[in-house]
Amino acid sequence: MAPRMNLFYWWTNDTAQGTPVIVKMENPNFSILEIDGPDAAFKPVDKSRLKNSKQVKWVLLLKANRAVGCVAWLGAILWGLLGVIKKRLIFRQGVAFASEKLGNGKLMLKVIKSFLMILLGILGFEVVAYFKGWRYFENPNLHIPHTYDIQGLFQLFYAAWLEFRAQYIAPFVLSLTTFCIVLFLIQSLDRLILFLGFLYIKLKKIEPTINGDPFEYKDLEGEAQNYPMVLVQIPMCNELEVYELSISAVCQLDWPRERLLIQILDDSDDENIQLLIQSEVSKWSQKGTNIIYHHRLIRTGYKAGNLKSAMSCDYVKDYEFVAIFDADFQPTPDFLEQTVPHFKDNPELGLVQARWTFVNKDENLLTRLQNINLCYHFEVEQQVNGVFLNFFGFNGTAGVWRIKALEDSGGWLERTTVEDMDIAVRAHLNGWKFIYLNDVKVLCEVPESFEAYRKQQHRWHSGPMQLFRLCLPAVLKSKISIWKKVNLIFFFFLLRKLILPFYSFTLFCIVLPLTMFIPEAELPTWVICFVPILMTFLNILPSPKSIPFIAPYLLFENTMSVTKFNAMLSGLFQLGSSYEWIVTKKAGRPSESDLLAAADKDMKSLIQPQINRGALENGLSDLTLLKEQTVNKPVKKTNKIYRKELALAFLLLTASIRSLLSAHGLHFYFLLFQGVTFLLVGLDLIGEQVS
Repeated sequence: MAPRMNLFYWWTNDTAQGTPVIVKMENPNFSILEIDGPDAAFKPVDKSRLKNSKQVKWVLLLKANRAVGCVAWLGAILWGLLGVIKKRLIFRQGVAFASEKLGNGKLMLKVIKSFLMILLGILGFEVVAYFKGWRYFENPNLHIPHTYDIQGLFQLFYAAWLEFRAQYIAPFVLSLTTFCIVLFLIQSLDRLILFLGFLYIKLKKIEPTINGDPFEYKDLEGEAQNYPMVLVQIPMCNELEVYELSISAVCQLDWPRERLLIQILDDSDDENIQLLIQSEVSKWSQKGTNIIYHHRLIRTGYKAGNLKSAMSCDYVKDYEFVAIFDADFQPTPDFLEQTVPHFKDNPELGLVQARWTFVNKDENLLTRLQNINLCYHFEVEQQVNGVFLNFFGFNGTAGVWRIKALEDSGGWLERTTVEDMDIAVRAHLNGWKFIYLNDVKVLCEVPESFEAYRKQQHRWHSGPMQLFRLCLPAVLKSKISIWKKVNLIFFFFLLRKLILPFYSFTLFCIVLPLTMFIPEAELPTWVICFVPILMTFLNILPSPKSIPFIAPYLLFENTMSVTKFNAMLSGLFQLGSSYEWIVTKKAGRPSESDLLAAADKDMKSLIQPQINRGALENGLSDLTLLKEQTVNKPVKKTNKIYRKELALAFLLLTASIRSLLSAHGLHFYFLLFQGVTFLLVGLDLIGEQVS
C-alpha cells in the first residue's frame, strides 16, 4: 500500500513519522542539531536541564554583587551623614547657630546640655557593666552585692551607684512618672471627649442658625439702609509680601459702599513699605471704596495698641460691627453676608468666628504638620466649644465683633501678646456669647520655615500663661456659673495651655530618657506607644489626607515640646521673652482665584489700550520701580541649627541605645525610630535654609 500523504493527519499524529535525519558538516563551528521526528523542535524545554553548577555560581555571584552594592549604598549614606555632622557642627562651614533670643533660652540650653553630658557618662558605665556581665537588675528585686563580692574599684563604684539610685533617685523618678501619667490620662480623656462631641455634631449635622430673615442683597441703592454699618480693619507691620493681596480681597467684599469702611492700620517702620501701602490704598480709593490709611508714629502695644488706636477714632462710633483680618488673610466676597446676619435678633451675641484655610498647606512637610494641628483646633476644639458652651478663644482674625461687646469688655488692652484671647475671656466674663462657623472659610498662610514657626509657637504658648496670671482674680470674682469658671480655669487654661506642654516635655523628653539608667521607673508600653498613637489618630482624623504623615507628626510634636515648655514657663513666671512680639514671616502666596483674576487683568490690559495717564505716568513708574527694588532685594540666607532641638535629638538617640542593650522588643524599635528620626530632623529639617 502506498504511504498516506494526509498533511492534517501528519501534524496531529502522536506517533513519529519518517526516519531520523542527521545533518553532518565538515569542521562545524556550531553544535549539531538532531531532530528526532518532525515535532521535536516544538516540544517545551525542560528548564531543569539548563541548570548546572556554573550557572548557579553566576547567579550567586550576581546576588552577592547586589548585596555588596546595597551595603556600599548604606555605607555611603552613613559616610555622607558623618561628613555633614563634621562640616556643620565641628567646622561650622556655612552654618550659623540660631541665637537664643527667646528669653530663658540660654538657661534652658545649658540645662539640656548638662543633662545630656551626665546621661552620656552614665551610659558609658552601663555599657561597660553590660559587657562585663554585671546584670544586677535583671531580677525584679534589686540585688546590691556585699563587700566580699566586689572585685575591683570600678565594681565598687558601680555598686555604690546602684545603691544610691535605688534609695534616692528611683523614688523621685517614680513619683514624677506617676504624676505625669495621671496628667497624660486626664488630657487624653479630655481630647477623647472633645472628639466624641465632634462626631455628635457631624452625625446630627448641628450648625448655627440665623434668627429671623437674613439680609437680602438685591438692590444696593434702594435697600442699603437695611444693612448695618460695618468697619473692616487690617492691622499690619512691614507686611511687604501680603499687603496687596489682603487689601484687594477686603476691598471686594459684597456690602453697600456707604455702609462699609476699611481701615488699613499700618505699623511699618520701613518708609518704602509705607509708600507702597499708601499707593495701594489710593488706588482703591479712586475706585470708590471707602478706605482709610492709618499709621502710628510710635508702635506701642504691638497689635493690641494698633487696634486700640484705630478704635479711638471719632467716626468709629457710627459703626455697629467690626471685622478684623490679619495681613495674610484673603476673605471671600460674601464673607460679611455669611457672618453679620447671625447678629440679627441676637443681642447677646458678641463674636462670630470663621475658620481658617491655608493656601500653602502642601508646600513642605512643616506646613503639612501645622495643617494637622490647626484642623483639629478648628474642627474639634472651636466647633465643640462653640456649640455646647458658646465660648472659645478668639483667633485674632477672620472674625466679626459687635463693637458694643468690645467696649463693654474694656476694649483692647496692651498687657499681653495674646490680645485676642484676652478680649475673648473678658467678653465671656461679661456674659457675651460666641458663634463659630465651620463652613465659612478664609484663606491665609502658615509659616513655611522652622524659624518663623518656632517664634510663632513661642508667642502662642507664653501669652496664655501670662494672661492666666492676670485674669485669674477676675475669673474668681465674676458672676458667671461655677461650671463656666471650672471650664475656663481648668480646661481652657490649665489643661490645654499648661498641663499639655508640661507632661509632653517631662514624660517623653525627661522621664523616658531617664529610664535608660533607672529601670525601676520603666514606662509601660501603652504609655509610650499605644495611647499616644491613638491620640495622634484622633488629632489627624479631621484632616484625613494627612494620615500618611502620622509618624513624622508624632515625632515632630515631641521635639517641639521643648519650645512650647520653655514658652509656657516664660509666660507663667513673667520671664524676659514673655512680652516679645515678632511678626511671623510670610511668603505672600495668592490663591487660585487671585491668579485667575490677575491673568484676566493682564489680558484686558493687552486688549484695551490705556488712556489718560498723563502726568500720573511718571509717579506710577516710580512706584513700580520702588516695588521691584524692595521685592527683589537680595536676601542673604544662612543655614541655622537650633541647638536645643538638636540636643534633644541626641538625648533620645541615647535612649534607643539603652533599649538595644535591654532588648525590650517593641519599646526598642519605637525608641530607635524616634531617636534616629530626631537626629535627622535636627541635622537637616531644623537646619534648613532660612532667611
